[in-house]
Amino acid sequence: MVEQVTFYLGMVLVMIFLIILAQRIQVAYPVLLVVAGLVISLIPGIPVLNMDPELIFIIFLPPLLYEAAWSTSWKELWKWRRIILSFAILVVFVTAFSVSLIADHFIPGFTLALGFLLGGIVSPPDAVSAGAIMKFVKVPKRLSSILEGESLLNDASSLIIFQFAVIAVSTGKFVVQDALLTFLWMVFGGVGIGLLVGWLLMKVHKWLPDHVDIHQVFSILGPYAMYIGAEEAHSSGVLATVSGGLLMSYHRFSFLNGQTRIRGYNFWSTVSFILNGLVFVLIGLDLPQIVSGLGETSLGEAIGYGVLITVTLVVVRILSCYGAVITTLIMRNFITVADTGNPGWKTPLLLGWTGMRGVVSLAAALSIPIRLADGTPFPQRDLILFITFVVIFLTLVVQGLTLPFFIRQFGFTEQDYIKPEEKVDAFIEKEFAALALQYMRENLSEAELAQPVYQKLMKVSAYRLSSEGTSAFSEPIKELYRQILDRQRRWLVEKNRTTMTLDEDIVRKHLYYLDHEEERLLLR
Repeated sequence: MVEQVTFYLGMVLVMIFLIILAQRIQVAYPVLLVVAGLVISLIPGIPVLNMDPELIFIIFLPPLLYEAAWSTSWKELWKWRRIILSFAILVVFVTAFSVSLIADHFIPGFTLALGFLLGGIVSPPDAVSAGAIMKFVKVPKRLSSILEGESLLNDASSLIIFQFAVIAVSTGKFVVQDALLTFLWMVFGGVGIGLLVGWLLMKVHKWLPDHVDIHQVFSILGPYAMYIGAEEAHSSGVLATVSGGLLMSYHRFSFLNGQTRIRGYNFWSTVSFILNGLVFVLIGLDLPQIVSGLGETSLGEAIGYGVLITVTLVVVRILSCYGAVITTLIMRNFITVADTGNPGWKTPLLLGWTGMRGVVSLAAALSIPIRLADGTPFPQRDLILFITFVVIFLTLVVQGLTLPFFIRQFGFTEQDYIKPEEKVDAFIEKEFAALALQYMRENLSEAELAQPVYQKLMKVSAYRLSSEGTSAFSEPIKELYRQILDRQRRWLVEKNRTTMTLDEDIVRKHLYYLDHEEERLLLR
C-alpha cells in the first residue's frame, strides 16, 4: 500500500515537470502526459496498473465534469444549442453505426453487435480531453463552445449504445422500445436529478454560516452527490453532474459571497489541474495490461485495427460537420439560427479535426464484462480495449499536435467577438464608474458628498480604489462601497445575459476583480 502511494506521488511530480516542459516547448500537455505514461509503463519494475473503471468514473469524472460545467458559458451553450445537441446525439449514433459496419467488415471475429459496442465506446469526444486541449490551443470562440458543449452532453447517447450492445452480445437480442425508453430516462432523469441536487445545494449554501472552508467542503460533495444519485437511479451521472454544475454556475452570485467564489475558483483550478494530469498519465500507464490480453491477435494487427477505427471516426466526424453546415444553410430559410453567415469550408474541417477521445472511453471499455452470463469469455474484449487505447492515443497526440498548425494555416479570425479586449475592458470600467457615481448621488446627502473620502470614491473607478487612506474606512463607508460593488456586479451579470456579443470570458474576468475588491474591503 505504501509503495502504491509513493508511486502515485511520484507520478504527480513527473506530471508537474512534464506540464512545465509542455509549456516551454509549446505542446498541449495532455499529449505529452499520455506519451510519458506510455514510456514509463515500459520501464522494468514499474507496477502494472489494474484500473477499476468504477473507480475512474467515481473519483475522476464528477469533479472534472463539475469544474468544466462551472467554467462553461450557459450563454454560449444556448446560442449553439442546435448544433451541440445534434452532435451530442445524432452524430454519436451515426458514428457508432459507421464503426460497427467497418468493424464487422474488416476485423475478424467482430459482429455488428460487437461493432456497435466498440462504436458506443469511441464515438463521443471526451469533455476532459476537450477542455484540456482547448485551454492550450487558441481557437475561435464558437468552435471551442461547440466542442466543449458537445463533449459535456454526449454521454447519454454513447452509454445507451454501449449498454444495449452489451445486452445484444450477451443475449443476441435488441429491443428498440426498451432502448428508447432507457435513453429517455438517462437523459431526462439525469438532468432532473442534477437540477434537483443543484437546487438543494444552493439552498444549503444559503443556510450555512458565512465560513469559506465549510462552503468548500460542500462544493466538493456536490458533484459526487449529483453523479452517484443519478447512477443509483440508473440514469446518466454525467448529465446530472453537468446540469447541476451549470445551474449552480448560473446562479453563483445568489448563494456565494465574493470571498467564497475566489477561494472556490482557486481550489477547483488546482483540483482540475491535478486530476486532469493524472488521468492522462494513467491512460499511458495502462498499456501493458491491455497488450497482455491480446492473445492470438498480433500487436501489429491490433494497431492496424486501431488506426482503421480512428480514421473512420475522423472521417465520419468531418463529414458530419459539413452535413451540419449544409443543414443549417437550408434550415435558416425556415427557422432562426444562431449564425446567418457562411462558415466556408475551413470551419467544419477544423471542428471535425477536434474530436479528441479520453478517459470516458477507456473507462467504458474497461467496464465490459469479463465473462458472459453462461461463463464463457466476453468475445473480443481485449481487442476492443486495445483499439480504444489506440483511438485515444492517436486522437490526443495526432490531433492535439496538429491543431495549432491547422489554425495558423487557415488563418482563423474571431467572428463573434470582434471588439478588442482592451475596448471591452474600457467600456466595463467606464460603466462601473458611472454606476458608482449614480449610486452615491442617489444615496448620499450633499454634506456627505463633500467629505474627502466620498470625493475619493467618486473620482476613481469603483473597483480600482487606491489603498491610500483606506485603512481608516469606517463601517458605514465600507457598507456603501459594498453596495456599489454589488450594483456593478448585478449590472455586469445582467449585461452579459442580455448582450450576446459580449465575450463571457472578459465578463468573468471583471467579476473576479469585483470579488477580489470585495475581499480586500474586508481587510481594511
